[in-house]
Amino acid sequence: MTLAGRSAVIIAVTAVVCPLLLAGAGHAAAGTRMPAGAAPAGIWHTATRLPGTSAADNVNVTSVSCGSAGDCGAGGSFLASEAHGRWGTAIGVPGIVALGGSAAEVESVSCASASDCGAGGYYRDSSGHLQAFVVSEVNGRWGDAIEVPGTAALNKGGLAQVLSVSCASAGDCAAGGSYADSPEHFQAFVVSEVHGRWGTAEEVPGTAALNKSGWAQVASVSCAAAGDCAAGGTYSDASGHFQAFVVSEVRGRWGDAVEVPGTAALNKSGWAQVLSVSCAAAGDCAAGGVYRDRSFHEQAFVVSEVNGRWGTAVEVPGTVALNKGGQARVVSVSCGSVARCGAGGYYTDGSGGLQAFVVSEVNGRWATAIEVPGTAALNRGGYAQALSVSCASAGDCAAGGTYADGSFHGQAFVVSEVNGRWGTALEVPGTAALNRGRGNANAGVASLSCRLPASCGALGWYTGRSGFLQVFVASEGS
Repeated sequence: MTLAGRSAVIIAVTAVVCPLLLAGAGHAAAGTRMPAGAAPAGIWHTATRLPGTSAADNVNVTSVSCGSAGDCGAGGSFLASEAHGRWGTAIGVPGIVALGGSAAEVESVSCASASDCGAGGYYRDSSGHLQAFVVSEVNGRWGDAIEVPGTAALNKGGLAQVLSVSCASAGDCAAGGSYADSPEHFQAFVVSEVHGRWGTAEEVPGTAALNKSGWAQVASVSCAAAGDCAAGGTYSDASGHFQAFVVSEVRGRWGDAVEVPGTAALNKSGWAQVLSVSCAAAGDCAAGGVYRDRSFHEQAFVVSEVNGRWGTAVEVPGTVALNKGGQARVVSVSCGSVARCGAGGYYTDGSGGLQAFVVSEVNGRWATAIEVPGTAALNRGGYAQALSVSCASAGDCAAGGTYADGSFHGQAFVVSEVNGRWGTALEVPGTAALNRGRGNANAGVASLSCRLPASCGALGWYTGRSGFLQVFVASEGS
């Protein structure tokens, strides 16, 4: 799938999230509380269009991250910053023209503290090749993007991209993605930033031995502390089958990637991927993704790392009963504390409809997945997905995504977990007024970030009256 295609499926309610992946607006308008009977949570305030985005262009949305409550960064086909609860004007990625590039897309943003963030993605150079870049925000100002050091030597096939960035502290980040060492072969890379300086990218250690058929990538990176991170993704083995891998960085050194333990027994049809990783502390992480069973049905899995050792992957508990249509996956994982995580994704019910689910890990044990409460009433068109989960602390998370209403229009939803209990999903306040595309209304939450319980930011898309896709921001607070 091309990079352009990846962006298209993320923001289209008529297509499933791409199989190889992989805060708040101002409070000017009155908010909406969770419906009666739901767990108490903060108030989701009215969504607004991101300043600086044009109503005359399609705008891609990918990632939001909050360094503190009301201080966030966001990206897509733009970069934007929020300070003290107010979003500034979206800008193009600085420095891309100086690199000889165009059409830059931000794939991931991570903010370690207020006004100090990192981001990465890809741009098209003058030869039409795709190159990977990283860019940093320091004290509220985005600097110039740079080509990821070392990728010029690696990316002989001209197709490189950063897919994930994670910052443990200001100026101490890690990134991962993929590059083409030849037109037909793709490899996974990682690169680390230390004290504000990006090092040299390297092929993920150990993948040279694993990736025999030449298709590998890092889909997700998470750093619990400077120099202590984990990453996950996919590779193709000697038989051309896709397998899921994880790899850990300890004290600034990346170890060897390994096939996710337990997936060899699960992945009978040879198509497994890690789509999301989250680390609550060094050596204590969780990951989730997808595999195909012997019937070629897609199933969702989770796996946990404890004290630096990855356990055995398991099918998400409860999805056997939910996933009657044979298409399920974990799209997003977030850990609020060690052994206390949340995850979300989707499954197909017995009627072939796509439904959103959430699942929680409590004291190292994954509970039973549930359909996102409230989406049965919202998702009349049978196409719902939880696309992003963020946990500020144990049992205090938020999730967001998209669903199809009775007119088969895509709508955006959010749902909150408080003290371990998921409340009732609601349409993001204000998006009904924004999402007015004639005949093709389409909205969803692409990314969520929660810095404190009941204090989150959301970034999403909607179809404006012009028919073009636009960006909204919304916040949860008191």
